[in-house]
Amino acid sequence: MQKYLWIAAGGALGAIARYWVGAFIGGRMGAKFPYGTFVINMTACVIIGFSLTYLGKRVEINPAWRYLIPVGFVGAYSTFSTYEWETLSSLRSGAFALAGLYAVGSLLLGLVATWCGIVLAELL
Repeated sequence: MQKYLWIAAGGALGAIARYWVGAFIGGRMGAKFPYGTFVINMTACVIIGFSLTYLGKRVEINPAWRYLIPVGFVGAYSTFSTYEWETLSSLRSGAFALAGLYAVGSLLLGLVATWCGIVLAELL
């Protein structure tokens, strides 16, 4: 039962962080390109790459952190479904170049960001 409380706490924090980061970035960069969602997806990739690698290497760390961060926080913070919706909406409105840039950029930079999280965790 305790693991569900850790997941719920992480999820609440992740949802709040998602809203705050999305609103902050979107408010400064505009709505032409979904910058907020893009930044959230890239930072989520770094966080999940780092946390799963770091926590996996250190068995002495309380397992609650695995529920709190990668499951709860990143699960609520990451916005893949929103990414898909925004890509499809761009395609449906005829903004094919924007949709392609967003989809390919998210995929490639997401892989790089996840790798960066892994490398960072392995250095510690």
